Formats: sequence, structure tokens, C-alpha cells
Amino acid sequence: MNSFHKRTISLIAAVSLLLAAVAGPLAWFVARERAESGIVALSIEESHRLVHHHHAINLTGQNAGKIAAEAAGSIAGGLFDIAEIYDSRGHRLAISMTPEGKEVEESLPDHVTPNYLFSSFKSLKLPEDRWVLQVFVPLRNTPTATEGPIVGYFEGVRVIPEWQRKQIFVSSLSVALMVCLASLLCGAALYPVVMHLSADNELKAREVLDSHLSMIGALGRAIAKRDSDTGAHNYRVAWISTCIAERMGLSGSAMQSMITGAFLHDVGKIGIPDAILLKPDKLSEEESDIMRTHVTQGEEIVASTGWLEGTKEVVAAHHEKWDGSGYPRKLKGAEIPLSARIFAVADVFDALCSKRPYKEPMDIETVMSILERDTGSHFDPAVMDVFRTMAGEIFDRLSGSTESDARKLMEESVRCHFGL
Repeated sequence: MNSFHKRTISLIAAVSLLLAAVAGPLAWFVARERAESGIVALSIEESHRLVHHHHAINLTGQNAGKIAAEAAGSIAGGLFDIAEIYDSRGHRLAISMTPEGKEVEESLPDHVTPNYLFSSFKSLKLPEDRWVLQVFVPLRNTPTATEGPIVGYFEGVRVIPEWQRKQIFVSSLSVALMVCLASLLCGAALYPVVMHLSADNELKAREVLDSHLSMIGALGRAIAKRDSDTGAHNYRVAWISTCIAERMGLSGSAMQSMITGAFLHDVGKIGIPDAILLKPDKLSEEESDIMRTHVTQGEEIVASTGWLEGTKEVVAAHHEKWDGSGYPRKLKGAEIPLSARIFAVADVFDALCSKRPYKEPMDIETVMSILERDTGSHFDPAVMDVFRTMAGEIFDRLSGSTESDARKLMEESVRCHFGL
């Protein structure tokens, strides 16, 4: 299992557990509230029915107290442990309590004169772990009326029995566990879907990347052929630049830009006339000026191609020098991008070590003496400090290598840093 799969599993598992941790208690709370509301709704409906059954809506006159007492006595002991009936002015006419009601009566909040318009309830936790529901019901002429004159009030207290509390607990727990299980199963179901989509996306991304790299390779080889080169130089300087950049801590997109920029550093030579580019003799000053335009032409080429934008640093600055004597912008020191400073060392090193039509390859001692001489003027001293420790190993690796060998070295770097 690769690191991406491990990260995906960890992320989906974390999200699923978090969702279960949040949704489970929330489901518990909602289920408990619904059970509580169901008890209250049933209690209100039953109280309405009994009050009207006993004609307790007629709470005026000499028989009002007797009617209220009969109704309260009938209600207490059923769904309620305390039943109180008031007239329309809020005067209590009757109260009836069960033994459980008497035990909790003193612990209830102080009573206030009723004057409410709509039914409501309170859920209270009392000492000794008692749970009670207080119901407040305005009485009207018909059991289902929600408007019209109020003829009295009914207030009831239900002590939730142990069996009902357990029932609510088990029901709420079942709902919470089902929600938690659903969250975890959802995560388990999502994993193969995410991995399939990721694999498909990765395949397409690799195909696009591969096509881009193939195009870069073709473009690099075309440039080399125009410059009467076998193309091995581009492979070698890209690999050497990568080796130095790795030692200096470059990675990710910066390293990818380093590799492609090194390989396409001379892309602007496409716009240089053959008469100048392939001239066997020394160029005139005017011809040299034209040749130097390959840098700006190369910059324009890569800048107009979005996926080559990262190569711009090397392409635009590979002829700049540490002391500011380079071209085209005469950048100095740290003004030169690090990738271009790295490439400058790799480019000159390979040129000195390679056989060309006009020169034989130099030995490592001669090459390093030239590089050391130009450190601080042409080359960044910090880059040379790194390269100095690896120059011999690179020289031995490339000595006698063919274009195919150089291409394989670069391909290894591409696979490593482009995730192929």
C-alpha cells in the first residue's frame, strides 16, 4: 500500500469517526427530544379529552369546584401524577396528586398565576435523579380549539417512570448507534470509490505529463540537431543540474522546473538563422548580438506555453553571471534565479568535459581549475561549494557515456521528481 492510499484511508477514517462522533450524540439528543415531545403531546391530548369529558370547561358558578375536583381526580393517576385546574382568572379550583406527585411537589418551581395562550411544557431534573414533565394547557370550549376565549387552565406534572426512562434510553441509543454505523459504513463505501476515481485521475494526469515530457524531449532534440549536436549535451546538463539541485534541497515543482529548464535552455536557437547558428568561423560582433537574442526568443517561446512557464527561469537567465557581466539583463548575485545559477555550473562543466568538433575533452583537474578561477565572477560560490564535493563522481559517471546513457540518467531523474 503506497503513501497515498494510507493517507486516503486515514483521512476517510478520521472524517467518518468525526462524523459519527458529531452525528451520534446529535441523533441521541433528537431522538430523546422526540420521545419527550411524544409524551407531552399524548398528555396534552389526554388532558383535553378528560377535562371535556367531565364538563370541566364550565368553571363558573357554584359547582365549578366540584366539577374541577372530579376532573382533576380522574386525570391524576393516569398520565399525570399532579393535576391542577384553574378558572379563567387563574384561581386554582382543584388539585389532585398521586403518592409520586406528593414526593416531588415540594421540589417543583414556585407556581405563578397562569395567563398563557398556548400549550407548552417544561422538562425538569429534580433531586434523587427524578425526571418530570410539567404541562401547561389553556382550556377552551372545544378540545381542538386553538383560538377563542380561554375558560380555564390545566396544569399537570408527570413523573417519568423508570420503565419509560429505560425505553427512551434504549430507543435513543439505538438511533445514535445506527447513525454512527451509517457514518462508518459510508466512509467504508466511499474508500473504493475515491481510490477508483483517484486512480483514473492519476492515470490521466500521468498520460498528460508523459505527453508533455515527450514533447519536451522532441523539442530538445530538435534544438540540438539544429545546433549540430547529438542531443547528449541537453541530457547531461539536465542530469548534472538535477544532482546539484538535490544536494541544495530543491524538490517538487522547483525541481521539475529545474529539469525541464535545463533540457530546453537553448530553445530560443530555433529562431536563429542557420547562417549564424551553423557558421564554422568566429561570429562577427553583429552576428554575436543576433546569437545572444536566442535567450529572449527562448523566454518568449516558453512564456507563451502555459505548461512550460516553469522553465522560464533557466531559459531566461542561463547566460547571466554572478558578477553581473552576463546577458541579456546583466543580473547580479542573488538576482539570478537559483536554478539558473545551478545550470551555469552544469553547462560549463559539461562543455569542458565533452568532446566537440573543435576540441578534445579536458581532464577533471583542468576543468575544476577553470571553474574555480571563475567562481565569484561567473559562478555562484555557494553552488560551487556544493558542486566541488560531487564533481569527481559526476565526471566518472559521464566519462565515455553515450547519448543513450545520458538519456537514461535524465529519465531516472524525471521518473523520480515527476512521480512517474
